[in-house]
Amino acid sequence: MKEIRIKPLQLGGSVVIPPSKSLAHRYIIGGALCEGEAVVSNLQRSKDIEATIEVMSNLGVDFSLMADEEGRLTYRIKGHGGAFQLTNSDFQCNESGSTLRFLIPILLLITEEVVVRGQGKLVERPLDVYYDILKEQGIEYKNAKGHLPLVLSYGRRKLSSGVFKVRGDISSQFITGLLYALPFLEGDSRIEMTTNLESRPYVDLTIKALKDFGIKIINNDYQSFEIPGKQKYLGGSYKVEGDFSQVAFFAVAGLIGSKPIKVTGLNKNSLQGDKAIIDIIKKMQGQVEELEDGYIFYPSKTQGITIDIKECPDLVPALTVLAALSEGETRIINGERLKIKESNRLESTSKELIKLGADIEILEDSLLIRGVEGFNGGLVDSWNDHRVAMSLGVASQRASGDLILTGADSVAKSYPGFWDDFKKLGGVFSE
Repeated sequence: MKEIRIKPLQLGGSVVIPPSKSLAHRYIIGGALCEGEAVVSNLQRSKDIEATIEVMSNLGVDFSLMADEEGRLTYRIKGHGGAFQLTNSDFQCNESGSTLRFLIPILLLITEEVVVRGQGKLVERPLDVYYDILKEQGIEYKNAKGHLPLVLSYGRRKLSSGVFKVRGDISSQFITGLLYALPFLEGDSRIEMTTNLESRPYVDLTIKALKDFGIKIINNDYQSFEIPGKQKYLGGSYKVEGDFSQVAFFAVAGLIGSKPIKVTGLNKNSLQGDKAIIDIIKKMQGQVEELEDGYIFYPSKTQGITIDIKECPDLVPALTVLAALSEGETRIINGERLKIKESNRLESTSKELIKLGADIEILEDSLLIRGVEGFNGGLVDSWNDHRVAMSLGVASQRASGDLILTGADSVAKSYPGFWDDFKKLGGVFSE
């Protein structure tokens, strides 16, 4: 793992936010399921997106790179409308939970034997929702005591239309995976939630993307979803908008430092759940100026509040840094699902900041954070978690000495250009 030494310097300036990883997955897969051709623009290379392109290529989908300007990619995608032509039976999802959970229902549309693999913590991420469906439909499979690799047997039954009862409090990614596959089936289907659906904005993103591809989904107030069968994905041109989950790091950097930071490349009408970062910052009395395609974040004396992160769990690492430097107490609540991310983010982010002098109490599914004036320098670790690494990077502004960060290269999972942008804003580090 890469180790860097970060100087405690102030960041300031402007950065173009990279495209939304969540939407990129959805448009790449939608394009791969089209009859004909789809053009998806404003993509950026990251390990997660490369994993999705690779697994869809295994199904015979052709990806042609059309342009590469300033790290932004445009792909021309030629699918087979669900009539897949398997070119590789080994599907490596690396560490991408979205790739894995979006892929499995699609693989149930074919009867060839395939193996689905993962790396790192992904091997252990829960898939019980799908295993229950496989058992109910009599679809043969094998796994390693509930962990990857998952083998879907040769000649097995395909996925059949019907009623799918699904828990909504584990991951919305299961819902998305089914929503992509079920429109291909002969009959109509319905997904019924057996618990309240969490991370609803991610399902909204899925339904919006599917609508762009001509797929009809009926949302019954998030209690159930009706999916007509015999639908076809339509081709077209789709541009991926900027990622609000990445805005969080630069927003916090602007608030805790001494110079403003401007972020651009965003859709302020976005359905992304992580857009909540803007309202949270305002509630903490942070100064934010809205622009046509972005925001400016000004140095601010922020105040502790209670933050419910049930609908926006990816914001927690950045918000923990902000809360640790805010006046009074901040409570971050409803974080149970953070335990099954790339790291247990309640634990990983907090323990590294505690090393630097933060006052944080780690509770069962929440954090109690008491504000301090600044951080110490010292040795911290990313826990091989991209969001932890980026959060510690911006926290360096308020350290009294150099920050030595191990696992800095973990940012490649979602934002390979993060450290380049960090430098553009005045950050200095050495390897």
